[in-house]
Amino acid sequence: MTVSRALLAAISAAVVSSAGLGSLIAADPPKADPSAKVSYYKDVRPILAQHCNGCHQPAKPQGGYITTSYPDLFKPGEREKPGVIAGKPAGSYLVEQITLHDGKAEMPKGRDPLNTIQTRLIADWIAQGATDDTPASARTVAIDASNPPKYAAAPVVTSVAFDPKGEYLAVTGYHEILLYSTKDYHLESRLIGISERLNSLEFSPNGERLVAAGGSPGRFGEIQIWNPKKGDLLISAPVTFDTVYGASWSPNGKVIAFGCADNTVRGIDPLTGKQILQMGTHSDWVLATVFSQDGEYVASVGRDMSMKLTEVPTQRFVDNVTSITPGALKGGLMAVDRRPVKNDPTSVRLFGAVLKVSRPKRMQKVPPDTPGVPPKLYDELLVAGSDGTPRLYKMHREQPRQIGDDANKVREYEKMPGRVSCVAFSPDGKHFAAASSLDGKGEVRVYEVDTGKKVVCEKVTGPAYAVAWHPDGKMIASAGFDGKVWLHDAASGKLTREFVALPTTTGKTGAQ
Repeated sequence: MTVSRALLAAISAAVVSSAGLGSLIAADPPKADPSAKVSYYKDVRPILAQHCNGCHQPAKPQGGYITTSYPDLFKPGEREKPGVIAGKPAGSYLVEQITLHDGKAEMPKGRDPLNTIQTRLIADWIAQGATDDTPASARTVAIDASNPPKYAAAPVVTSVAFDPKGEYLAVTGYHEILLYSTKDYHLESRLIGISERLNSLEFSPNGERLVAAGGSPGRFGEIQIWNPKKGDLLISAPVTFDTVYGASWSPNGKVIAFGCADNTVRGIDPLTGKQILQMGTHSDWVLATVFSQDGEYVASVGRDMSMKLTEVPTQRFVDNVTSITPGALKGGLMAVDRRPVKNDPTSVRLFGAVLKVSRPKRMQKVPPDTPGVPPKLYDELLVAGSDGTPRLYKMHREQPRQIGDDANKVREYEKMPGRVSCVAFSPDGKHFAAASSLDGKGEVRVYEVDTGKKVVCEKVTGPAYAVAWHPDGKMIASAGFDGKVWLHDAASGKLTREFVALPTTTGKTGAQ
């Protein structure tokens, strides 16, 4: 890995400084080091992307200031002070905002301040003339609401999601979420952010918010939280240095969990974007997450061929839900969903049988009452991935682990062609849908959970990556490589409608 001279010089200066690496104790901005040339593209831009762009982008220009493009850095915000004045770090409002005053910095708002190295790099760059050294091959036209993405071909659709009332269908595009009205499947709005790629979508339990997990490969990950009806970006939370995956809401809407390419499961507060959960026992990328019905646990799956359980309040790794025996699973896991269970006050569904219980308004404890063991509600999880076989598991272990066991597994279902990218339970939990792809072809199926009976959906024209149930349980939406969105009758597999997720120049398009 090559380290820039500017970064080495800044590190050396920080090490020998009495202020140390943690913070700047003076109110004045750090003085420039003319001997170390700072690169905007290599040094400054990544700092802005990780710490500033979430709140200062065209979709969310907090303070009237934008940091996602070079020309905008020089413009004044709402306080009418230029953000950058070339050659004058002391007069640049950006430097004033990120510099510590009495141990605190105004920006980044609500987050830890930049460290000495980062602040000095920005100040040195400005002092040296604030030039743009972005290579010609990396220069792109900014994409935002005033300059929406232009498509040469239909986008690869990686996720679809219905809102809880069934009024909208959200579909991933390039740099944006396409929001369709389900009245006639016309394009209602385009939610455009800074992430080039969006990997997953999910509406909040009350339908008032929409979360998207994505980012730009090899550069940054991002969690976006939108008010979909108003088209407002409420939260843009940068995280890690690669795209993120599989966002899910807790049942009470107070936590959003997601997976990362640094092998961690993370969670944020959807009101602030602040990270409140991190678990790091996966050994490869984490691709999907789902919460238990009580919100106390989050299950995660990844390329390490495992499903793991994390306790949310303590951030503690609890257990491997799937077997960890080599060869028990034939490939990485890409999809997970929790089976919905009706909260019958006098009965509980356990292993396919309805059992009467004495606890009103609570489900039977699993394992049985044990001193010192907290109660766990019975949950079933469906997982699938590279080997194409959907599997149903109990979330919580009921017997001591033995080497080589797969005791949590309830059953397997008929293998699908290729790899399964998405699974989703019907609202009543009696069926699930799955989407798969192999050698340029795709398949979408609906399975009956208790019997394994299947229906293959007709006229799927390419690899399928995404599937979602309409809240009425009668229809599924699916999509994939060729940009088509298919709407199938869930009972028969008959195609009832299809359209291409490709906005026209006016931003509107209808279903075919």
